[in-house]
Amino acid sequence: MTPSQVAQSDYGINIPQIPGFIYVQGGRVMTYRSVYATVSSFYIGINEVTQAQFMNVMGFNPTNFGDHPNCPADSITWYHAIAYCNKRSILEGLTPCYTYSGHGFDPGVWPAGWQADNLAQQYISCDWDANGYRLPAEMEWQFAVKGGLLSQGYDYSGSDDIASVAWYAYNSGGVTHDVGLKQANELGIFDMTGNVYEWCWDIAGDWPNVDVTDYHGPSSGWERVFRGGGWSSAPGACYVWQRQYTLPTYTIDYFGFRVCRTHAYIT
Repeated sequence: MTPSQVAQSDYGINIPQIPGFIYVQGGRVMTYRSVYATVSSFYIGINEVTQAQFMNVMGFNPTNFGDHPNCPADSITWYHAIAYCNKRSILEGLTPCYTYSGHGFDPGVWPAGWQADNLAQQYISCDWDANGYRLPAEMEWQFAVKGGLLSQGYDYSGSDDIASVAWYAYNSGGVTHDVGLKQANELGIFDMTGNVYEWCWDIAGDWPNVDVTDYHGPSSGWERVFRGGGWSSAPGACYVWQRQYTLPTYTIDYFGFRVCRTHAYIT
């Protein structure tokens, strides 16, 4: 099946198409030692969020590589990504996914200094039913990087040959590159391996040891998951199963993100 055939087959209904996004029909993905996660259908960005997209929404560009509009946004904290999702949702008249306890969903009125405070993450919650933009849950990311229902079981996202799908330590020249230049994965998604690491929603923790459905990570903890490898990563750090995590305030020039939307509420 092709990605378009998968999109048309879900529940026998016509699936709305969203420019810049791939529809991912839900299914099961193995997480750890034959434990499976069932993932509901969702939309995910075909590309990582670019410098131009980030600048247009946020009004600043934190990049370490100069003005390259089609390169992925880099030097992104988890908090940057959360704020971008809500601000873009507001700009487009969508319902934001993230709320700061007692302060609503507009990051512009959240408590002063929240983006520099690692403790602030405990006050941020996600409405998974909202139709706005959000970070992928780690299980969604894991399903998509492997190619969803079209998976061929590759070591990297779309191939066993990392150079064909990724900008990484041995071919990047020490910089990011325009999104979408390498081969896409089975679903038609670019750069899930390499270019920049991608933040997920989840608090870091051990994967469940029982089968789960629409799992969104542990309920408490201080570090957030990032996945995929970046322009400076060795091949071993780019495998589709590799997981890493750090504090939400951490920033470095190989950290970026891509966004998702929940499919059931798209009309």
